[in-house]
This record gives sequence, structure tokens and C-alpha cells, in this order.
Amino acid sequence: MPEITSYDTGKPCWADVTVPDVDAGAAFYSALFGWTADKAPQPEAGGYTMFSKDGKYVAAASPPMPGAEGVPPHWTVYLASDDVDATAGRIRDAGGQVMMDPFDVFDSGRMTIAVDPTGAAFGVWQAGTHIGAQVRREPGTMNWAECQTNDPAAARAFYEQVFGYEAEEAQMGGPDPYILLKLGGEPAAGLIKIGADWGDVPSNWSVVFEVDDTDAAVAKVQELGGRMLMEPMEIPEVGRFAVVADAWGAVFQVIK
Repeated sequence: MPEITSYDTGKPCWADVTVPDVDAGAAFYSALFGWTADKAPQPEAGGYTMFSKDGKYVAAASPPMPGAEGVPPHWTVYLASDDVDATAGRIRDAGGQVMMDPFDVFDSGRMTIAVDPTGAAFGVWQAGTHIGAQVRREPGTMNWAECQTNDPAAARAFYEQVFGYEAEEAQMGGPDPYILLKLGGEPAAGLIKIGADWGDVPSNWSVVFEVDDTDAAVAKVQELGGRMLMEPMEIPEVGRFAVVADAWGAVFQVIK
């Protein structure tokens, strides 16, 4: 697949995992996905580590932000914006929370972290020299991202207002319809109701990585000290996916 050079506003463009030990996290994901880790040299970057696949940036690992040491390890999905300050205003207008005012990340870009009205946190990224993932939908790269929420109606209205998505319901075999969030008629992200059988799962944004073999990837996660949370299963016309957690508890999905 050709290298991606830009993302339309609202498109999931990046994901990073926050773990207490970035070096150990880099070792885990490098062993799982074949990533190469490159730690930022600037002291103020705090050890932020970029992951690349075949020389193209695909994801990253981050230490906990100052003051957020008690937040559990997690993956953060970033949605692209051509004006993060304007997007932050729409987030507030739509009933969401902007957790920090937009700020510059060196010359890489400008960002904020926000929470939708149902409690799902996400990032917003305005590209500078770093546009986000340079390749997607190949093994070892981001395949998809979805908002998992306890209130799909409220989440749907929020994201439509903030990012201009067109929402379309699709049947994926579950008790509730899967909502495709579309841009220009093309699916950009997903929205799904958290099921009663999921356990105590808060609203969140979940990242999905493509793999060559879902079952083998799950076995590798477990070998590396992670856990399987949902065993591999087929989604007709979509693929075979599973839900896993890394060795620190950060949850993500894999799909073939």
C-alpha cells in the first residue's frame, strides 16, 4: 500500500500506548508486530518512542503524563484535524470535555486530548512534520478504530457535530447495530454499544491492528505476558478478530 501523506479531518490517524515502562513496552510490541522502536532524544519528550514498520511510522509508546500516574495503561486513538483549536471549540459546544488546551509538540504537530459526553477519551492531531501513521491496513499497522460506548445515541450525535461524520447502521451479528462513521461516503471509524456481557468496560476508543494470523497473534500476546480478553471469532465479510491486553493491561484488538 502506498505511503499515506495526509488525513482528512475526523479520520483516525495515530495511536499510542501509555505504559509505565516504555522500554519494556517497546520490547513487547516490537516482538509482537515486528516494529522498530526509536526513542525521542529530547528530555522534554519524556521517552516518547516512535514505532516503525519497514521504515514507516505506525504507532508509538508514551510514559504517563505528569499528574496522570494513576491512570491505567491504555491505547489512545487520535482523530485528525486541520485546525485543532477549532475542533476543541466544537468539542466543548457538543458537550464534550477538552482535558488540556491545544498545544504544539515541537514541530511535529498540534494536539489536544478530549472526552466525549459518554466518557470515551480520544486525541485530536493537527499534522506538522508528523502526519500520523504513514501506512495502514497492512500486517503490523492500524486497520481500524472504533468508539465503544455505553450510550451510542449520545456518542453518535457528538461525533457527527464535531467531525461531520455521516452515520450508517450496519449489522455485524451483535444484538445492536454497528454504526459506521463515514467521511465523503467512505467508512472512517466505528461506533459500537458496549454489551452487557463485556463486563465492567467504560466508554473508550479502541484501536485495531492488522495481523497475518489472528490466532497466532493472540498466542504471541500471551507468550509475551499479555492476556486474551475475547477469543478469536469471525465477523462475516470483515475478518477474524480478537481482543487482547498487553503485559500492563492496555487493551487493543487484532484482525486478519
